[in-house]
Amino acid sequence: MIYKFFALFVFATLFISCDPKDPDITNGEELITTLIYEVTDNDSGTISEFIFRDLDGEDGNDPVVTVPVLKSNSSYSGSIILLNESVDPTESVDEEVAEEDLDHQLFFDSEILAVAYADTDSEGNPIGLASSFNTGDAGTGTLKITLRHKPAKDAEGVKDNDITNAGGETDIEVTFDVSIED
Repeated sequence: MIYKFFALFVFATLFISCDPKDPDITNGEELITTLIYEVTDNDSGTISEFIFRDLDGEDGNDPVVTVPVLKSNSSYSGSIILLNESVDPTESVDEEVAEEDLDHQLFFDSEILAVAYADTDSEGNPIGLASSFNTGDAGTGTLKITLRHKPAKDAEGVKDNDITNAGGETDIEVTFDVSIED
């Protein structure tokens, strides 16, 4: 009888000590409602933004997408801003990505822009929060931006912006229509 009471006491103590409000120590996918790719024309200093905003998620209203027109034969610097605007105050997810640089990488896929990384993690691998690209002649195409959580940064091609062997989980993936004009 005393053993049953002791076992019940130990079980109750363990159950009570497991507070469901304790933070999850695993790092799952980040909630990202907004992706902004802020690009600066290096010649004129003009700042433009590619914006994807989906405050109510996949099952809600269509996302709001804003796309600038880029100038032909120009050089641009870019920076990624990632936000969770579903909370108040808004959470800056790009700050978390920068802090956990080994666990994240952005990939840029475009037939019209060759985006180059301008930042690296603590082991010298690309992150993608900072980038650059040159535009060519006038034309149209797409730009897909993907944030991967826990990619295999040492896999073939990953350092060179090839997502094929990256693995990991996609935190956000957005495709923008790109227009380059004279």
